[in-house]
Amino acid sequence: MASSKPLARFWEWGKNIVCVGRNYSEHAKEMKSAIPSEPLFFLKPSSAYVREGCPIVRPYYCQNLHHEVELGVVIGKRAQGVPKEAAMDHVAGYALCLDMTARDTQEECKKKGLPWTLAKGFRTSCPVSDFVPKEKIPDPHQLKIWLKVNGELRQEGDTSLMIFSVPYIISYISNIIALEEGDLVLTGSPKGVAAVRGDDEIEAGIQGVLSMRFKVEEQK
Repeated sequence: MASSKPLARFWEWGKNIVCVGRNYSEHAKEMKSAIPSEPLFFLKPSSAYVREGCPIVRPYYCQNLHHEVELGVVIGKRAQGVPKEAAMDHVAGYALCLDMTARDTQEECKKKGLPWTLAKGFRTSCPVSDFVPKEKIPDPHQLKIWLKVNGELRQEGDTSLMIFSVPYIISYISNIIALEEGDLVLTGSPKGVAAVRGDDEIEAGIQGVLSMRFKVEEQK
């Protein structure tokens, strides 16, 4: 897919990070949340990106920072009002992502009926792997993603268990907001989300494709 900018470094110039919540039924259950009938999505700012070699920083107001490992979809050309049947034509590739969540803050936001920005959009809340071209992943619904903390397996899930497929998600979102070249769509996390603390090491991967490591630090 031809691009005017280097999609292999989408995190440097992509505008939007669109995240889908509760897209695995077991994760919805562990969060004591209803299984959605339509995709639930929220946004992170592009300043949330962090790359391997830099730390994930727990914000000063958070006492319960959770990891959520997810498959990310990188948009290769503008998608607005795209039908599900044509959605994959707008995909350039994939990345492994973490949706870092200030869980205690999120719970307070839910109680007060407030947006989740403090819980989901803080600096370093979106660690991302290297870009994986679309051609290297023939079917994004046949992947195993996993996450370990200090060597202990915490999350392991098959993307075949997503409630809403990648084409459905892209079509749904594009009928509400336009997706631009370089945008990233996070497709939800399998069960096993849990807390991390300062000095913890997170390792995550797509089986047979790639892996990444991040250290966790406390905000000074």
